[in-house]
Amino acid sequence: MNTTLIEELEAAIRAIPDYPKPGIVFRDITTLLQHPRAFRRAVDALVHPYIGIGLASVAGIEARGFILGGAIAHQLTAGFVPVRKKGKLPGETVQIAYSLEYGVDEMEMHRDSIEPGQKVLLVDDLIATGGTAEAAVKLLKELGADVVAACFVIDLPDLGGRKKIEALGVPVRTLIEFEGD
Repeated sequence: MNTTLIEELEAAIRAIPDYPKPGIVFRDITTLLQHPRAFRRAVDALVHPYIGIGLASVAGIEARGFILGGAIAHQLTAGFVPVRKKGKLPGETVQIAYSLEYGVDEMEMHRDSIEPGQKVLLVDDLIATGGTAEAAVKLLKELGADVVAACFVIDLPDLGGRKKIEALGVPVRTLIEFEGD
């Protein structure tokens, strides 16, 4: 059977109702990661547009962005830069505070992880309200990165995150959308 990428992703991504709070449907990619073919197809689809454009690094947002970002960086022969929650990196860092649906959090990167002008691709599993990705783009730009795009497996378009990232001048690529989440 020759399934489309979207069909394969839909079948591989688990929906968990009422998590982390009532009324939310959590889209869990850990089940996608357990299926070698679906995982490979997702990574290949995320990599394809960026082959040969001279990316220096892939920046992955903690934690699922580390998994996807590492695989993407490997295929693109690029470095990998972790974007972490505050207090997790041992070297000199730059931080940014950002709003969540339920409060404020902070993320950080090593100050020496990006050279000014380097082409960087931002990666995470899902874009919802866009607060975390927006903060990551701002951190990367603060370090002088040329953020060529932000890519995600899943977009929840009703929550508006894509528009926030595009408003920063960064194109967004996603593989699948789930409406109403």
